[in-house]
Amino acid sequence: MEAARLAPEDVLPEYDGITPAWPGRSVVVDGASIHVRDTPARSARSEPAVYVHGLGGSSLNWTDLAGLLADYLDGQAIDLPGFGRSDPARSYTVTAFAERIVRWIEHSDRGPVHLFGNSLGGAVAVCVAGTHPELLRTLTLVSPAMPFLDPRRSFHGRLLPLLLIPRADWLAARRLAAIDPADLARMVIESCFADPSRFPEQRFAEAVEEARLRYAVPEYTSAYVRTLRSLILSFVRAYLPGSASLWQVARRISTPTLVIGGQRDMLVDVRVAAQVARSIPNSRLLALQDVGHVAQMEAPRMVARAFLGMLAEASSVKLLRAGKGQRARRAQSKGSRQRDITFGGGMTAAGEAAG
Repeated sequence: MEAARLAPEDVLPEYDGITPAWPGRSVVVDGASIHVRDTPARSARSEPAVYVHGLGGSSLNWTDLAGLLADYLDGQAIDLPGFGRSDPARSYTVTAFAERIVRWIEHSDRGPVHLFGNSLGGAVAVCVAGTHPELLRTLTLVSPAMPFLDPRRSFHGRLLPLLLIPRADWLAARRLAAIDPADLARMVIESCFADPSRFPEQRFAEAVEEARLRYAVPEYTSAYVRTLRSLILSFVRAYLPGSASLWQVARRISTPTLVIGGQRDMLVDVRVAAQVARSIPNSRLLALQDVGHVAQMEAPRMVARAFLGMLAEASSVKLLRAGKGQRARRAQSKGSRQRDITFGGGMTAAGEAAG
């Protein structure tokens, strides 16, 4: 494990407001519809990327990061089966989700890809990387939901008793129906962001619309409960002997890997990111002290710089540098949310000179 190195700020496009959600489309793969949002590349030399969201999230979670990286990546963010606008699935295990990602990469014929995963999507991405290294160029994990056994270290810990109740999905659906979509979106933001005030108004409107979608999709609560239940079981299984352990899978990863952890994460034990980085050979760790569970949304520029630092190091890609005038304009318009974010122990000052 090494400390992540940040590419210079001026290799990213100038910040000039909030990017609208990237347009989506539905693609039928093996008889099931998968919803995907494309972030078109801004450069002919760009490489393919796939973004995988977390439990209860959707492809919208990657809007800002994908836009920042469009000079380097031709991105596709997909809705996992049962979430967003994708069809439900028969199985909601990490392995089943990983198989769908593999099939998507094969179907789209874009591999090898740069694979990004957040939370549940991080565990799924670990499974893909550990079993199909030929499909990946790099791996980026943001607060990956890898196994830990202390439920007190997660907001989801209070839901464990619910998972033991028969028809838990029916009870969850009744509870969901009683919550206003705006309140539901606000609850999600408060649990995922270290500082909810960083969440832009436009993004909040999108989150409310996404919450309304959950009311219109009868399979959503079943997918959520079944996914959470299978994720918890995978946590327990990970500490038992056998090759099925997610930690054993992580140790087999050979792909250049970046692991990012928010030190104010309320959903995944904050110690997990460092453990993941120690388990994966050829990995880099970035710890962000004032960031929560979704660093790609709360600190997208920092995540983008860490990825580009790895990209330049792992594949000798020459990063595009902005002109002096653009750097000056960016320095004047740089938002306060980036100034408030500090580094943890996974990053050294030398990283600022990387790239």
